[in-house]
Amino acid sequence: MHKEIHLQSQTLKCLIENSVNSYPQNQSISFVEGQPINYAQLGKEIERTADLLSAYGLKKGDTVALFSHNMPNWVIAFFAVVSKGLIIVPILPDFSADETKNVLEHSESIVLFVSERLFPRIENLPVPTLKTIIKLDNFSVIKSETEPVEKKAGNVQVDESDIASIIYTSGTTGRSKGVVLTHNNMTFVAATSFDVFPINHEDVFLSFLPLSHTYENAIGMLYPIMYGASIYYLEKPPTAAALLPALAKIRPTMMLSVPLIMEKIYKVQVQGKFAKNHFTRMIYKTPLFRILIHRIAGKKLYQTFGGRLKFFGIGGAKIDARVERFLKEARMPYAIGYGLTETAPLIAGAAPHQTKLHSTGFAIRGVELKIHEPNEKGIGEIWAKGPNVMLGYYKNPEATAEVLVENGWFRTGDYGRMDRHKRLFIKGRMKNIIVSASGENIYPEDIESVINNNQYVLESLVVEEDGYLVAKVLLDLEALEKHYEQLKSIIDEKKLQYHEWMTHFTKEINEKLNKFSQLKRVDVMHEPFEKTASQKIKRFLYTKKKK
Repeated sequence: MHKEIHLQSQTLKCLIENSVNSYPQNQSISFVEGQPINYAQLGKEIERTADLLSAYGLKKGDTVALFSHNMPNWVIAFFAVVSKGLIIVPILPDFSADETKNVLEHSESIVLFVSERLFPRIENLPVPTLKTIIKLDNFSVIKSETEPVEKKAGNVQVDESDIASIIYTSGTTGRSKGVVLTHNNMTFVAATSFDVFPINHEDVFLSFLPLSHTYENAIGMLYPIMYGASIYYLEKPPTAAALLPALAKIRPTMMLSVPLIMEKIYKVQVQGKFAKNHFTRMIYKTPLFRILIHRIAGKKLYQTFGGRLKFFGIGGAKIDARVERFLKEARMPYAIGYGLTETAPLIAGAAPHQTKLHSTGFAIRGVELKIHEPNEKGIGEIWAKGPNVMLGYYKNPEATAEVLVENGWFRTGDYGRMDRHKRLFIKGRMKNIIVSASGENIYPEDIESVINNNQYVLESLVVEEDGYLVAKVLLDLEALEKHYEQLKSIIDEKKLQYHEWMTHFTKEINEKLNKFSQLKRVDVMHEPFEKTASQKIKRFLYTKKKK
């Protein structure tokens, strides 16, 4: 039975207390290979951890940083902080020592929860405000400048408008900004997710995206906990070797992912198998056969995912058009979402029964969307307004004023359009737009989508250099090796063949692009691109600054 929950107050304190009281015997959180604890035990662990913080002198409004990969204790620490009116500062596990130091200093964090694995990264960081470091794996105090006192955390008054979290985005623009989110911002998104796709206490989530990212935090943690569902955490990075046994064991009903994971599955399991020879390639190009092939592949994939998946959420970056077509034709229960850290994060979404190719769905309940100053094609900046919009950037009024404009509207920095049904279609980041010599707007993401459809391409990035479009491409060298294996003994000839292939490759891509989007050159990358937590390429690292 799917029944919507209405909290007495829109606070994370109320959310967790309601779940502990309503589902005491339900399984709550666990590692995939661990022993789950129930909601009653979760409540006790949260109180015990809150008492620990209180013993070290923390009071309402103090900031506590959390630097770790996903684990059940991450959830315990999170709720121990926010349910007592403290402010949580989650730090992405891929942040460098310098980035971590900046976050700790800027947020003036007094306590740091850190996993044993990441402790060496911060062990010798000089952070004046930091008084206590606690090992997240077992809640032991590693070091502290403060002597603990016997003190229970007790009941703390927490209001909807209180700050719950400051989240530092790794972003794609260089220096991070601290996004200030209130209790109401965060509980609103968890509560409204029920409208997109209802769940109940019998649902099982498999979680592997970083909990320090708002996408997994809100929809992969807060939402299932609100409804008494159970969450299992993957202990290792989500490679096929780690993911496949976990899927078989947990058999999740709900999962969140970024496009990159499904794109890899598609390239290996589907595209790779039907690009082997001329005959299978020809069959695959026929719509009727392609749909049939996708349907068969989809059934196999569904079983690989455990056979009871109801919701496979994809967000954090734009999904490749061919991969989405495969998911649609394969009848996989995929869902699409769109949002930003600044909107906690969800703005729009489409449940599995609502998805339309290339669209990120409809505005979620309670959120207004508009296209600001659309051009003749209906494309303009997406503006959002609602209870999910952040208070602002921490200690940065200038940056806040740039994005929070009149009457509470938030400028997303994304170009998009809406169809007559109010479905949202994203065109790309405004700062990524390249203007051609003739004044045409070129969306590099659209060109990258065409390039990435090539079977030998792992990922790509299109930039402007000296007035021309250049594609930086990471190739699947193993697949190319196989393609040219008959030339292994003749190195010079192989190089010649490779050069010919690159020329052919560039020509093939350009034939699929309009005249404004033609590539001048293709540069081969020798290392994978650096990415954000949501697996978006950090474009600023690969763009030449204009003089």
